[in-house]
Amino acid sequence: MSCIFCKIINGEIPSNKVYEDEKIIAIHDLNPQAPTHVLVIPKMHIACADDINDDNCEVVGHIFAKIPVIAEKLGLDGYRIINNCKESAGQTVMHLHFHLLGGKTLGEKIV
Repeated sequence: MSCIFCKIINGEIPSNKVYEDEKIIAIHDLNPQAPTHVLVIPKMHIACADDINDDNCEVVGHIFAKIPVIAEKLGLDGYRIINNCKESAGQTVMHLHFHLLGGKTLGEKIV
């Protein structure tokens, strides 16, 4: 598979890991949009939010259960979670992931 996130998950490409368990990985974004910008990625390949279904939706719940743990580990008092679905919305890697942004007061704009 040519998915860059799958290669990171499989250890083929190095990353700066923040958190990992049997279902997800969290890594620092290479192009941060805030002082803290982490990507939270399911290890199961799901292309985008449109592909979440009854068979794989449990991992999304797991991600949202772990985001507060990751945020606390990073020392974030508050944070923003963003998901882009498909290219027209800005998704550049076709593997479901959530942007966790913080480390400063975030305004009303998206980023």
